[in-house]
Amino acid sequence: MHNLESIAERIREALNRQIAARERALNDARELTRACALAIRAAHRQETDSMNAHLEQAQRLVHSLIEALRPFPDLFYAGYTQDALKEFAEASIACALIYNQPLPGPESLGIPEATYLNGLAESVGELRRRIMDILRHGYSEEAERLLGYMDEIYAVLVTMDYPDGLTNNLRRQTDLVRGIVEKTRGDVTLALRSQHLEQAMVELQKRLL
Repeated sequence: MHNLESIAERIREALNRQIAARERALNDARELTRACALAIRAAHRQETDSMNAHLEQAQRLVHSLIEALRPFPDLFYAGYTQDALKEFAEASIACALIYNQPLPGPESLGIPEATYLNGLAESVGELRRRIMDILRHGYSEEAERLLGYMDEIYAVLVTMDYPDGLTNNLRRQTDLVRGIVEKTRGDVTLALRSQHLEQAMVELQKRLL
């Protein structure tokens, strides 16, 4: 037992390092979530410079988070860390698709594949939000473009038939995506029919005159 105290001291040091890493990760995760929310808000407001600045900040925070937790995989795969990385995937994907830019993959974002897929699923909600903003001013082909992306995302998600423990409950997210896509399709169809009706009424008025 003469070495018990030295063993205990090494354990204290290891736990202190883990606690310090956890506190830093929590802070980085909060900042990352905030940067992603601001990027998405800027995207919807068509403030592209602000959007890009927040995405760049988010990318730096992701790199910091990954490097800080490299020695602590249990912290890296903790819920708060993966939730923040999922927000980063969602923001990066949504902003790219809204502005018709190349779709970033998990490798370029530096995040796990399952986290990326959940972010991809959640980006569908932001695409719907953008479509509804467009439809407030009437039907447009831009709404159709975004709806097409939503369809493509759902078509890919339903092929990811893997255990929930591996995909972080992606199946539930996929079910939600299906509902969002169908509801949005109905909204776009209604807007298109309204436009056709308005055009028909205008043509009728012209003939009557």
